[in-house]
Amino acid sequence: MIGPIFGTVVRMRVSTGKATQSDGRMFTVVVEGFGVGLQRRAERRLTVPFGQLQRLMQTIALQGGQIRAINAEELPAGSATQAPSTDAGSEAPAASTTPARKAPVSHADVPVNLYKPKDPFIGTVIGNYSLLTEGAIGRVNHITFDLSEGNLHYVEGQSIGIIPDGEDANGKPHKLRLYSIASTRHGDNCEGGTVSLCVRQLQYEKDGSIINGVCSTFLCDIEPGAKVKITGPVGKEMLLPADEEANVIMLATGTGIAPMRAYLRRMFEPTERAKNPDYQFRGKAWLIMGVPKTPNLLYEDDLQRYLAEFPENFRYTKAISREEQNPSGGRMYIQDRVTEHADEIFSLIEDPKTHVYMCGLRGMEPGIDEAMTAAAAAKDLNWSELRPQLKKADRWHVETY
Repeated sequence: MIGPIFGTVVRMRVSTGKATQSDGRMFTVVVEGFGVGLQRRAERRLTVPFGQLQRLMQTIALQGGQIRAINAEELPAGSATQAPSTDAGSEAPAASTTPARKAPVSHADVPVNLYKPKDPFIGTVIGNYSLLTEGAIGRVNHITFDLSEGNLHYVEGQSIGIIPDGEDANGKPHKLRLYSIASTRHGDNCEGGTVSLCVRQLQYEKDGSIINGVCSTFLCDIEPGAKVKITGPVGKEMLLPADEEANVIMLATGTGIAPMRAYLRRMFEPTERAKNPDYQFRGKAWLIMGVPKTPNLLYEDDLQRYLAEFPENFRYTKAISREEQNPSGGRMYIQDRVTEHADEIFSLIEDPKTHVYMCGLRGMEPGIDEAMTAAAAAKDLNWSELRPQLKKADRWHVETY
């Protein structure tokens, strides 16, 4: 499978030798979650000649299968190259099953609900600063809490709950609000024992008055040293694959960049990479980010540094709605960028190593679906059928609000 968008070629790996168009070998693909009925639950081995290998891999990927290994063997001189059928009723000869990649993150190993609303962790604020520059719209802060006095730990892609101080209009304690974690499991200082959030102050108009969101305002106003009630962590939808050679497409608007920042730090931050000798990212990461104005771009210095230091692995595309126009003359939104690059994105999605993450405003989902529908149709495929297959294969991850 070839992914063209990063200027380098991503080639499929086989157990021995080099394949050419005249390759006479048969290839056995070990796959899980592929087929119909009970077949999707079992490991299968499908054997094809080289000329049919790429098409088989595409079919497996688009139907949500997981390729575990690809093994090759030379055919004896004069042997036929006819492949056995790979339809729902066939079985191919056994082959060795050396894993092609690291196993995915086990959901059983992910910490969940270590602290609950009735018995929250009490964290201490150790940092709170604005992420915006002059001319930005609204208010967005980066807030860090000390976790060293307890057992609250997490992994990238999870969320924590915040219970703001005070009471609601009925005299009851405020309910918790969930926020995506913006730091890696090692924290911003890579020494552990902290967690960071990216918080936009919610504001809306009601009866002619501006209403401030309870929890977001509480967090944006909070001072270092203050104590905060924290719950969680929660969430297994947005976990990052363990595969160091995965392709990761990230679609984010506004503070939806929070989990993406955690992923990118884990992939590219030098001190973070030093902490993770078993995870040295070598895949392709593509962030497509939507904001209203340039001063609203978040963590821009870090992103530009990753671009400079890892140009073969990181791609960054922006949609700045109030400064750029889409081809129809309207505002440029993230879904317009997805439409612009739909063929490239879809080609990556055909690779079973590709995961897509979407986080931010729910309004971006219909436009992204429309773009993917058109890209799939160009290949005579049905996106409404493919998307749930990708989700079932843990390759399509959505967290919108």
